[in-house]
Amino acid sequence: MPVYTYRCDACGVQFEKHQSFHDNPLKTCPECRKKKLRKVITPSKIIFKGSGFYATDHKSPSGAKSHDSKPEDKKESKPAETKAETKSTETKSKK
Repeated sequence: MPVYTYRCDACGVQFEKHQSFHDNPLKTCPECRKKKLRKVITPSKIIFKGSGFYATDHKSPSGAKSHDSKPEDKKESKPAETKAETKSTETKSKK
């Protein structure tokens, strides 16, 4: 049976009540007896345990990691010279 949280808008009292899904919501406050009672929406209590489902559920069939790369792929390369840089160095050397 679910637990519902109620709050009275008149006196401010808040309490929890075990009710069936088929029961009508409460309307009268047990403290002040006014019909200002309403349900309060509370976040559900979910607890995740373990190392994480994402680490085990979405692995590739071969077991290899897709983000690994070979060391030779990481070679440093010099940026290519542009035509403007080449022309400017040639004209300076001719003078």
